[in-house]
Amino acid sequence: MQTAIEWWRSPGKLDWAILIRLSLAFVFVLEGYQKLVFPEILGTGRFTKIGIPYAEVMGPFVGLVELVCGAAILLGWFVRTAAVPLIVVMLVAILTTKVPILLGEDWGIFKVRNLDRYGILSMTHETRTDFAMLMKAIFILLSGAGRWSIDAMLWPTRRVP
Repeated sequence: MQTAIEWWRSPGKLDWAILIRLSLAFVFVLEGYQKLVFPEILGTGRFTKIGIPYAEVMGPFVGLVELVCGAAILLGWFVRTAAVPLIVVMLVAILTTKVPILLGEDWGIFKVRNLDRYGILSMTHETRTDFAMLMKAIFILLSGAGRWSIDAMLWPTRRVP
């Protein structure tokens, strides 16, 4: 029986988890980098428009989290740990940007974007990438980094035939 710590460190048994890791890392590394390099468009400026409190702190913080955790997932290094903040980032993104689209109006402090239409279909259309990234991060949290990872080199598991 595997302990919780052994499970947390385990790279998992999926040989092809690398494909999910690559797609997840591709988006988060590039988006995190862009939040830091183009803060007025994708970082602090965007967070201010959305209504995120302390946007001048949260913009760079989220950019750094996405960049660092995305890089860890790319390398397969502590991927379960790296997946947790990315799951939080995606949940916050959905709540702060997609719920106002669903409602068709500002939701508390969060501002609705100007779109041609609002409601459930508009919200589901706008959230497709966020939802995919959330599901990939949950997959990595549950399955681990897989065979081709630093985690597999650090904490090898016995393969059952």
